[in-house]
Amino acid sequence: MRVFSLVLAVLLATVVAAPAASAAELREVTGFGGNPGALRMFEYVPDGLPEGRPVVVAMHGCTQDAAGYGTGAGWVELADSARFTLVLPQQEQANNANRCFNWFQAGDTARGSGEAESIAQMVRRAIADTGADPARVYVTGLSAGGAMTAALLAAYPDVFAGGGVVAGVPHGCASSMIDAFTCMNPGKDKTPEQWGDAVRGAGSHQGPWPTLSIWHGTADYTVAPANQRELVEQWTNVHGIPATPTSTDTIAGYPHESYADSSGRTLVETISITGMGHGQPIDPGSADGQCGQAGSYLLDVDVCAAWHLSRSWGLPAGVG
Repeated sequence: MRVFSLVLAVLLATVVAAPAASAAELREVTGFGGNPGALRMFEYVPDGLPEGRPVVVAMHGCTQDAAGYGTGAGWVELADSARFTLVLPQQEQANNANRCFNWFQAGDTARGSGEAESIAQMVRRAIADTGADPARVYVTGLSAGGAMTAALLAAYPDVFAGGGVVAGVPHGCASSMIDAFTCMNPGKDKTPEQWGDAVRGAGSHQGPWPTLSIWHGTADYTVAPANQRELVEQWTNVHGIPATPTSTDTIAGYPHESYADSSGRTLVETISITGMGHGQPIDPGSADGQCGQAGSYLLDVDVCAAWHLSRSWGLPAGVG
Protein backbone atom coordinates (compact mmCIF):
# COMPACT_ATOMS: atom_id res chain seq x y z
CA MET A 1 0.00 0.00 0.00
CA ARG A 2 2.84 2.37 0.85
CA VAL A 3 4.48 1.61 -2.53
CA PHE A 4 1.23 2.31 -4.37
CA SER A 5 0.84 5.62 -2.52
CA LEU A 6 4.39 6.61 -3.41
CA VAL A 7 3.88 5.83 -7.09
CA LEU A 8 0.59 7.76 -7.12
CA ALA A 9 2.26 10.78 -5.52
CA VAL A 10 5.01 10.74 -8.13
CA LEU A 11 2.49 10.54 -10.96
CA LEU A 12 0.44 13.41 -9.55
CA ALA A 13 3.53 15.54 -9.13
CA THR A 14 4.51 14.84 -12.73
CA VAL A 15 1.08 15.91 -14.00
CA VAL A 16 1.08 19.09 -11.93
CA ALA A 17 4.61 19.99 -12.97
CA ALA A 18 4.05 19.33 -16.68
CA PRO A 19 4.19 22.59 -18.65
CA ALA A 20 0.94 23.78 -20.19
CA ALA A 21 0.68 23.86 -23.97
CA SER A 22 1.84 27.20 -25.33
CA ALA A 23 -0.97 29.59 -26.18
CA ALA A 24 -0.99 32.07 -29.03
CA GLU A 25 0.03 35.57 -28.05
CA LEU A 26 0.49 38.94 -29.67
CA ARG A 27 4.17 39.28 -30.48
CA GLU A 28 6.33 41.99 -31.95
CA VAL A 29 8.03 41.17 -35.25
CA THR A 30 11.27 42.91 -36.14
CA GLY A 31 13.31 42.83 -39.31
CA PHE A 32 10.25 42.62 -41.53
CA GLY A 33 11.81 44.84 -44.20
CA GLY A 34 13.44 48.20 -44.76
CA ASN A 35 10.60 49.82 -42.78
CA PRO A 36 10.86 53.31 -44.33
CA GLY A 37 7.98 54.56 -42.17
CA ALA A 38 9.69 53.53 -38.91
CA LEU A 39 6.59 51.70 -37.63
CA ARG A 40 6.42 48.72 -35.28
CA MET A 41 4.83 45.44 -36.34
CA PHE A 42 2.79 43.22 -34.05
CA GLU A 43 1.40 39.88 -35.20
CA TYR A 44 -1.14 37.47 -33.76
CA VAL A 45 -1.24 33.94 -35.18
CA PRO A 46 -3.82 31.57 -33.65
CA ASP A 47 -2.55 28.19 -32.47
CA GLY A 48 -2.75 25.53 -35.16
CA LEU A 49 -3.57 27.98 -37.95
CA PRO A 50 -3.35 26.10 -41.27
CA GLU A 51 -1.77 27.56 -44.38
CA GLY A 52 -3.95 29.32 -46.90
CA ARG A 53 -5.90 31.39 -44.38
CA PRO A 54 -6.52 35.17 -44.71
CA VAL A 55 -4.61 38.11 -43.23
CA VAL A 56 -6.20 41.16 -41.60
CA VAL A 57 -4.30 44.40 -41.01
CA ALA A 58 -5.95 46.54 -38.31
CA MET A 59 -4.70 50.07 -37.54
CA HIS A 60 -5.34 51.99 -34.35
CA GLY A 61 -6.49 55.59 -34.05
CA CYS A 62 -4.64 58.56 -32.58
CA THR A 63 -3.39 58.15 -28.97
CA GLN A 64 -3.99 54.38 -29.16
CA ASP A 65 -1.53 51.52 -29.60
CA ALA A 66 -1.54 48.21 -31.45
CA ALA A 67 -2.32 45.89 -28.55
CA GLY A 68 -5.05 48.07 -27.06
CA TYR A 69 -6.82 48.53 -30.38
CA GLY A 70 -6.43 44.91 -31.48
CA THR A 71 -8.00 43.67 -28.25
CA GLY A 72 -10.51 46.48 -27.72
CA ALA A 73 -11.91 46.43 -31.26
CA GLY A 74 -12.33 42.65 -31.06
CA TRP A 75 -9.81 41.66 -33.72
CA VAL A 76 -7.69 39.39 -31.52
CA GLU A 77 -10.63 37.25 -30.41
CA LEU A 78 -11.93 37.14 -33.99
CA ALA A 79 -8.54 35.93 -35.24
CA ASP A 80 -8.99 32.90 -32.98
CA SER A 81 -12.62 32.20 -33.87
CA ALA A 82 -12.47 33.00 -37.59
CA ARG A 83 -8.94 31.60 -38.07
CA PHE A 84 -6.80 34.26 -39.70
CA THR A 85 -3.47 36.01 -39.15
CA LEU A 86 -3.76 39.45 -37.57
CA VAL A 87 -1.23 42.22 -38.26
CA LEU A 88 -1.30 45.30 -36.02
CA PRO A 89 0.94 48.17 -37.14
CA GLN A 90 1.88 50.64 -34.42
CA GLN A 91 2.69 54.30 -34.88
CA GLU A 92 5.48 55.84 -32.78
CA GLN A 93 5.57 59.28 -31.16
CA ALA A 94 8.82 59.99 -32.99
CA ASN A 95 6.73 59.97 -36.20
CA ASN A 96 3.64 61.70 -34.85
CA ALA A 97 3.26 63.21 -31.37
CA ASN A 98 -0.30 61.87 -31.02
CA ARG A 99 0.53 58.49 -32.55
CA CYS A 100 -1.68 59.20 -35.56
CA PHE A 101 -0.75 57.46 -38.78
CA ASN A 102 0.38 60.19 -41.20
CA TRP A 103 -2.39 59.73 -43.76
CA PHE A 104 -2.06 63.37 -44.88
CA GLN A 105 1.60 63.19 -45.96
CA ALA A 106 2.35 62.13 -49.53
CA GLY A 107 5.64 60.59 -48.46
CA ASP A 108 3.78 58.24 -46.10
CA THR A 109 0.92 57.25 -48.39
CA ALA A 110 2.55 56.79 -51.80
CA ARG A 111 3.29 53.31 -53.04
CA GLY A 112 6.81 52.23 -52.16
CA SER A 113 7.48 54.89 -49.55
CA GLY A 114 7.01 55.78 -45.89
CA GLU A 115 4.39 54.26 -43.64
CA ALA A 116 2.41 52.75 -46.52
CA GLU A 117 5.40 50.71 -47.67
CA SER A 118 6.19 49.66 -44.10
CA ILE A 119 2.67 48.22 -43.78
CA ALA A 120 2.97 46.49 -47.17
CA GLN A 121 6.21 44.91 -45.90
CA MET A 122 4.37 43.70 -42.80
CA VAL A 123 1.84 41.97 -45.04
CA ARG A 124 4.58 40.25 -47.00
CA ARG A 125 6.19 39.08 -43.77
CA ALA A 126 2.89 37.77 -42.39
CA ILE A 127 2.24 35.80 -45.58
CA ALA A 128 5.75 34.33 -45.38
CA ASP A 129 5.36 33.53 -41.66
CA THR A 130 2.05 31.68 -41.95
CA GLY A 131 1.68 30.60 -45.57
CA ALA A 132 -1.40 32.82 -45.78
CA ASP A 133 -3.44 33.30 -48.94
CA PRO A 134 -2.11 36.45 -50.66
CA ALA A 135 -5.44 36.89 -52.44
CA ARG A 136 -7.27 37.24 -49.12
CA VAL A 137 -5.62 40.18 -47.37
CA TYR A 138 -7.82 42.87 -45.82
CA VAL A 139 -7.14 46.18 -44.11
CA THR A 140 -9.13 48.29 -41.68
CA GLY A 141 -8.61 51.06 -39.17
CA LEU A 142 -10.15 53.69 -36.93
CA SER A 143 -9.90 57.46 -37.51
CA ALA A 144 -6.30 58.11 -38.65
CA GLY A 145 -6.08 54.34 -39.13
CA GLY A 146 -9.23 54.54 -41.24
CA ALA A 147 -7.79 57.33 -43.35
CA MET A 148 -4.62 55.28 -43.80
CA THR A 149 -6.80 52.34 -44.82
CA ALA A 150 -8.20 54.40 -47.71
CA ALA A 151 -4.65 55.40 -48.67
CA LEU A 152 -3.45 51.78 -48.66
CA LEU A 153 -6.38 50.63 -50.80
CA ALA A 154 -5.42 53.31 -53.33
CA ALA A 155 -1.65 52.69 -53.26
CA TYR A 156 -1.77 48.87 -53.00
CA PRO A 157 -5.02 47.71 -54.63
CA ASP A 158 -3.18 44.59 -55.79
CA VAL A 159 -2.36 43.65 -52.17
CA PHE A 160 -5.71 44.21 -50.44
CA ALA A 161 -8.93 42.49 -51.46
CA GLY A 162 -11.07 44.71 -49.27
CA GLY A 163 -11.06 47.37 -46.61
CA GLY A 164 -13.04 48.78 -43.72
CA VAL A 165 -12.85 52.50 -42.93
CA VAL A 166 -14.16 53.47 -39.48
CA ALA A 167 -14.58 57.23 -38.93
CA GLY A 168 -12.09 58.04 -41.68
CA VAL A 169 -11.73 60.29 -44.70
CA PRO A 170 -11.29 59.75 -48.47
CA HIS A 171 -7.86 59.17 -49.95
CA GLY A 172 -6.24 62.33 -51.28
CA CYS A 173 -8.24 64.68 -49.08
CA ALA A 174 -5.25 66.42 -47.45
CA SER A 175 -1.63 67.18 -48.30
CA SER A 176 -0.54 68.70 -44.97
CA MET A 177 -1.38 68.58 -41.27
CA ILE A 178 -3.20 71.94 -41.50
CA ASP A 179 -5.21 70.66 -44.43
CA ALA A 180 -6.01 67.48 -42.51
CA PHE A 181 -8.10 69.35 -39.95
CA THR A 182 -10.31 70.75 -42.72
CA CYS A 183 -10.77 67.25 -44.12
CA MET A 184 -11.77 65.94 -40.73
CA ASN A 185 -14.30 68.66 -40.01
CA PRO A 186 -16.25 70.01 -41.81
CA GLY A 187 -14.86 67.83 -44.61
CA LYS A 188 -14.30 68.56 -48.28
CA ASP A 189 -16.94 68.35 -50.96
CA LYS A 190 -15.51 67.17 -54.28
CA THR A 191 -17.09 65.52 -57.29
CA PRO A 192 -17.05 61.72 -57.51
CA GLU A 193 -14.71 62.03 -60.51
CA GLN A 194 -12.26 64.18 -58.53
CA TRP A 195 -12.24 61.71 -55.67
CA GLY A 196 -11.90 58.78 -58.05
CA ASP A 197 -8.99 60.45 -59.82
CA ALA A 198 -7.15 60.67 -56.50
CA VAL A 199 -7.29 56.87 -56.22
CA ARG A 200 -6.52 56.18 -59.86
CA GLY A 201 -3.63 58.64 -59.70
CA ALA A 202 -1.98 56.64 -56.90
CA GLY A 203 -0.62 54.12 -59.42
CA SER A 204 -1.15 52.35 -62.72
CA HIS A 205 -3.62 49.76 -61.45
CA GLN A 206 -6.53 49.09 -63.82
CA GLY A 207 -8.60 46.87 -61.56
CA PRO A 208 -10.21 44.95 -60.11
CA TRP A 209 -10.44 47.24 -57.10
CA PRO A 210 -10.86 46.36 -53.40
CA THR A 211 -14.31 46.38 -51.86
CA LEU A 212 -14.99 48.92 -49.12
CA SER A 213 -17.14 49.01 -45.98
CA ILE A 214 -17.57 52.45 -44.39
CA TRP A 215 -18.63 52.86 -40.74
CA HIS A 216 -19.36 56.25 -39.17
CA GLY A 217 -21.22 57.67 -36.19
CA THR A 218 -23.85 60.27 -36.99
CA ALA A 219 -22.80 62.34 -33.92
CA ASP A 220 -19.09 62.31 -34.72
CA TYR A 221 -17.79 65.86 -34.20
CA THR A 222 -14.13 64.92 -34.66
CA VAL A 223 -14.41 63.50 -38.16
CA ALA A 224 -17.58 64.84 -39.74
CA PRO A 225 -20.09 62.21 -40.97
CA ALA A 226 -20.04 63.98 -44.36
CA ASN A 227 -16.82 62.06 -45.00
CA GLN A 228 -18.80 58.85 -45.23
CA ARG A 229 -20.67 60.22 -48.24
CA GLU A 230 -17.47 61.46 -49.87
CA LEU A 231 -15.93 57.99 -49.44
CA VAL A 232 -18.98 56.48 -51.13
CA GLU A 233 -18.59 58.86 -54.05
CA GLN A 234 -14.87 58.11 -54.30
CA TRP A 235 -15.09 54.33 -54.34
CA THR A 236 -18.26 53.93 -56.37
CA ASN A 237 -16.58 56.11 -58.98
CA VAL A 238 -13.47 53.93 -58.88
CA HIS A 239 -15.63 50.82 -59.31
CA GLY A 240 -17.65 52.46 -62.08
CA ILE A 241 -21.02 52.03 -60.36
CA PRO A 242 -23.68 54.63 -59.42
CA ALA A 243 -23.38 56.44 -56.08
CA THR A 244 -26.95 55.51 -55.23
CA PRO A 245 -27.63 52.43 -53.11
CA THR A 246 -28.92 49.31 -54.78
CA SER A 247 -30.43 48.13 -51.49
CA THR A 248 -31.05 49.42 -47.96
CA ASP A 249 -31.69 47.58 -44.72
CA THR A 250 -30.36 47.62 -41.16
CA ILE A 251 -27.54 45.99 -39.20
CA ALA A 252 -28.36 45.72 -35.48
CA GLY A 253 -30.98 48.39 -36.10
CA TYR A 254 -28.59 50.84 -37.78
CA PRO A 255 -29.05 52.06 -41.39
CA HIS A 256 -27.10 49.97 -43.91
CA GLU A 257 -26.75 50.82 -47.60
CA SER A 258 -25.24 48.57 -50.27
CA TYR A 259 -23.82 49.59 -53.65
CA ALA A 260 -23.64 46.61 -55.95
CA ASP A 261 -22.49 45.97 -59.50
CA SER A 262 -24.67 44.58 -62.28
CA SER A 263 -24.08 41.03 -61.05
CA GLY A 264 -25.38 41.92 -57.59
CA ARG A 265 -22.02 41.81 -55.82
CA THR A 266 -21.71 44.50 -53.14
CA LEU A 267 -18.61 46.60 -53.80
CA VAL A 268 -19.24 49.47 -51.37
CA GLU A 269 -21.41 49.60 -48.24
CA THR A 270 -22.13 52.06 -45.44
CA ILE A 271 -23.26 51.53 -41.88
CA SER A 272 -24.35 54.71 -40.08
CA ILE A 273 -24.33 54.35 -36.29
CA THR A 274 -27.13 56.64 -35.15
CA GLY A 275 -26.12 58.87 -32.24
CA MET A 276 -22.56 57.52 -31.95
CA GLY A 277 -19.62 59.88 -31.56
CA HIS A 278 -16.04 59.37 -32.68
CA GLY A 279 -14.90 55.81 -32.21
CA GLN A 280 -15.02 52.11 -33.09
CA PRO A 281 -18.41 50.36 -32.73
CA ILE A 282 -18.18 47.34 -30.43
CA ASP A 283 -20.59 44.98 -28.65
CA PRO A 284 -18.85 43.25 -25.71
CA GLY A 285 -20.02 39.73 -24.95
CA SER A 286 -19.60 36.10 -25.90
CA ALA A 287 -22.71 35.59 -28.04
CA ASP A 288 -22.49 35.17 -31.78
CA GLY A 289 -21.90 38.57 -33.37
CA GLN A 290 -20.47 40.15 -30.23
CA CYS A 291 -16.86 41.26 -29.75
CA GLY A 292 -14.70 44.00 -28.32
CA GLN A 293 -13.92 45.64 -24.99
CA ALA A 294 -15.12 49.15 -24.14
CA GLY A 295 -12.50 51.86 -23.71
CA SER A 296 -11.34 55.18 -25.07
CA TYR A 297 -12.75 55.51 -28.61
CA LEU A 298 -14.07 51.94 -28.32
CA LEU A 299 -17.79 52.52 -28.01
CA ASP A 300 -20.37 49.97 -26.89
CA VAL A 301 -23.27 50.57 -29.27
CA ASP A 302 -24.54 46.97 -29.48
CA VAL A 303 -22.86 46.23 -32.79
CA CYS A 304 -19.29 45.05 -33.37
CA ALA A 305 -17.88 46.45 -36.59
CA ALA A 306 -14.99 43.96 -36.59
CA TRP A 307 -17.36 40.98 -36.47
CA HIS A 308 -19.44 42.26 -39.38
CA LEU A 309 -16.33 43.09 -41.41
CA SER A 310 -15.00 39.58 -40.86
CA ARG A 311 -18.28 38.15 -42.09
CA SER A 312 -18.50 40.42 -45.13
CA TRP A 313 -14.98 39.33 -46.09
CA GLY A 314 -15.82 35.64 -45.63
CA LEU A 315 -13.08 35.15 -43.05
CA PRO A 316 -14.61 32.43 -40.88
CA ALA A 317 -13.75 28.96 -42.14
CA GLY A 318 -16.49 27.79 -44.46
CA VAL A 319 -17.95 31.27 -44.95
CA GLY A 320 -17.61 33.28 -48.14
